[in-house]
Amino acid sequence: MRGIIMFLIGTLVVIVGTSILLYEDEGEVITIGASSGPFADMATYALKPVLEEEGYTVEIIEYSDYIQPNNALANGDLDANLFQNVLFMESYNEENDADLKNIVQVPTAPMGLYSSEYDSVEDISSGSEVALPLDPVNSSRGFLTLQDAGLITISEDADMFAIEEADIIDNKKNLEFIFQDAGQLPRSVDQIGLSLVPGNFALASEMNLDDALTLENMNEYFRNQIVINKEDEGSKLEEDLLNAVQSDEFNEVIDADFKGFDKPEEDE
Repeated sequence: MRGIIMFLIGTLVVIVGTSILLYEDEGEVITIGASSGPFADMATYALKPVLEEEGYTVEIIEYSDYIQPNNALANGDLDANLFQNVLFMESYNEENDADLKNIVQVPTAPMGLYSSEYDSVEDISSGSEVALPLDPVNSSRGFLTLQDAGLITISEDADMFAIEEADIIDNKKNLEFIFQDAGQLPRSVDQIGLSLVPGNFALASEMNLDDALTLENMNEYFRNQIVINKEDEGSKLEEDLLNAVQSDEFNEVIDADFKGFDKPEEDE
């Protein structure tokens, strides 16, 4: 009987010891949510390997909408997410009494004006319809892209992050604006003829950024960010995510596999 007891104790010690070693080998597990398409790819192929070199085990969860990634982060199911700009995050915080925090910009595919009918901005006919994103932040990006292309003029008094049709003081080609869910915009290139498509939706639909009649001039407010919970501010997780995005390894992958993405300036 004593021999059996000693055998069982020895077996238990081996099991516990093995579990500890496996845990140490695994490293701290962090879970990152990203929208399907280029940002899930960026998290998987550019971000994850750098974090794994730091000893983390990284799980990437893909989302097909813009609601679940923030809900999951706020609920503690994610440690960070990658899919949104700072204005979208601030709007989510305000509407949901959440406390999410952006920590670093990432290279972002710019919105573009695409057409199945015209080969250049100059060719666009008067009275043409153009599809824009439905939400205020991204429709504002669309209006600013049209202004930069010389197609419209926006009042200097307009809120640059909530531009409305009433803010347009000169519509040189009498464009008619059709507001749609962002997921519909790639199809509208053919259905309507002109469509302002956010870069991630364009790439997810296998569109080529170089085919756009014009691309937006991005800034720090419209580039996507890595976002964490406010309670993780100042943590090692925040530091390691920041260092990963700024690493040579991350940027080498971006330069090789994410051509056309707008990269943040060093002073931003």
